[in-house]
Amino acid sequence: MSPLSRSLTVERPGVHRLTEGPLPEPGPGEVRVRVAAAGICMSDREVYDGRRDPAYVRYPVVPGHEWSGTVDAVGEGVDPALTGRRTVAEGFRACGRCERCRYGETSLCSAGYDETGFTRPGAFADHLVVPARLLHPLADDADLRAAALLEPAAVIASAVRAGAPEPGERIAVLGAGTLGLLTVQLLAAVSPAELTVIDPRKDRALLALDFGASEVRAPGEAEEVRGRYDLVVETAGAPSTAADACLLARRGGRVVLTGMFTPGATGIDPVHLSLSQLTVRSVFGAPSSAWSYAVRAFTAGLLDPAPLITHEFPLERFADAVALVGAGDPETGKVLLRP
Repeated sequence: MSPLSRSLTVERPGVHRLTEGPLPEPGPGEVRVRVAAAGICMSDREVYDGRRDPAYVRYPVVPGHEWSGTVDAVGEGVDPALTGRRTVAEGFRACGRCERCRYGETSLCSAGYDETGFTRPGAFADHLVVPARLLHPLADDADLRAAALLEPAAVIASAVRAGAPEPGERIAVLGAGTLGLLTVQLLAAVSPAELTVIDPRKDRALLALDFGASEVRAPGEAEEVRGRYDLVVETAGAPSTAADACLLARRGGRVVLTGMFTPGATGIDPVHLSLSQLTVRSVFGAPSSAWSYAVRAFTAGLLDPAPLITHEFPLERFADAVALVGAGDPETGKVLLRP
């Protein structure tokens, strides 16, 4: 009997099925990866609930854009030495030819949106096939459970690179979710004079202290430090956090927005923006350079996502796993599927 592989398909919003079929075969320039772990994030919950912008999902779809695994087969033209390598891979299927790609902004590819787990089969499966050019091989002893969080870490690496932190600066992070706590780890490595985390969830904010934050504050306490910070990194995507981030920055300071905001979010005050001479950047996904940054930090031990993982489920319990994400339980951190 030929080997089989399972995959979790969301047929349409609210409807999923676990199926078993032949192993997917890598084509020219591709590799097949045996999935070790796949994270579930709010974007996956939006796909399942039918709340993701139709331009950014294609049903039926096998979700799973945060993952790690081991290469177990290579296609024509791919170095056979990759077989057996632990790896992660970029999700955006950038064309590599357009002006944005040539400039290095592969997450803004002009050829149109195309991403593993949203428009292409993702990692809620035993195996997935991806272009070999998107791989970021890991060390032979890499913790694949923790490495499943390198996709959100790459997004945060993009934000940190955009913010250009310098040693001795005062820095604030809005949000102590997965993105916020990964941000704290990367920023702590820069040796800021102050690293403040703002979040209403006391337990999550206190975890930031273990990752290098110097203090934590509830949103109500943030008014006391408005105008204080050289750099503010927003990670929450809450209705008011973009505007709040700008108020925290000093005059001439920098603000980086990484949260995915929904219609109705509070706008940034243009008067405050102009009078304060702020530099405001936003981040959409992660270009190749940010992936390299995150993988280097992970390999060097500067980034350890493992403590953020609170729940792990087999593929058969996808419904239980996805129900935890976004349910509001402060005890829920990163949820993994383990094929």
